[in-house]
Amino acid sequence: MTTHPPAVLTPAADEAALRRELAACYRLVAHYRMTDLIFTHISVRIPGPEHHFLINPYGLLFEEITASSLVRIDLQGRIVGESPYRVNPAGFVIHSAIHAAREDAQCILHTHTLPGCAVAASSTGLLPLNQISMEFHNRVGYHDYEGVALNLEEQKRIVYDLGDHTALLLRNHGLLTVGRTPGEAFLRMFYLNKACEIQVAAGGLGELIIPDEAIAEHTAQQLIGTADGDDLADTDAYDLAWAAMLRLLDRIAPDYRD
Repeated sequence: MTTHPPAVLTPAADEAALRRELAACYRLVAHYRMTDLIFTHISVRIPGPEHHFLINPYGLLFEEITASSLVRIDLQGRIVGESPYRVNPAGFVIHSAIHAAREDAQCILHTHTLPGCAVAASSTGLLPLNQISMEFHNRVGYHDYEGVALNLEEQKRIVYDLGDHTALLLRNHGLLTVGRTPGEAFLRMFYLNKACEIQVAAGGLGELIIPDEAIAEHTAQQLIGTADGDDLADTDAYDLAWAAMLRLLDRIAPDYRD
């Protein structure tokens, strides 16, 4: 069985490695039932001055995507090289804008899950109801709905609303996370979506208990590794979790690497 070192969240240095990691991300989104048939997107920027990035071939289910089927495009949405596939224009509009504006947003993941869409349509937005939710407390942006993302003018507003956050709630639309790697973007989305699941479930149980703002903020700092004063720290949690996800794929869908 293939094994992976813990330090898998170090950005990959070459396109072949990035293709494998991005294909893994697509398969995991499918495995955890966060897909919308052939719609929504995950993209990763390829190192180099060209600002090229990889995105899904339009028409394939996420469970069908492999490393070699991913499409390389430029910031204008033009396919670079040869591919039998095309790309979804809406994916280009959202993803290219963020890739161009945020050097740290090497990978961008967008979903239309039921809990994510529900919370994105609520006036409260994401609430710090649970330890999982608190990772995103004061660290998620909001972008008002403007229609299907096909207008290039919307790009600057998406970038502005994301700001320096690692997550964005697209009002009346869905969720978006960014990361330095596909693994980081996936794990953020996994927990952002779970936070939304908790909120939707808790909303049907009566009055909600919301922790004190100071506690919520302190917990957020603990979870992202910026808190002071803790006796213990878990600095490699995401590395270990992503390595576990890759081992899972090696067992259930090893063809993602093809």
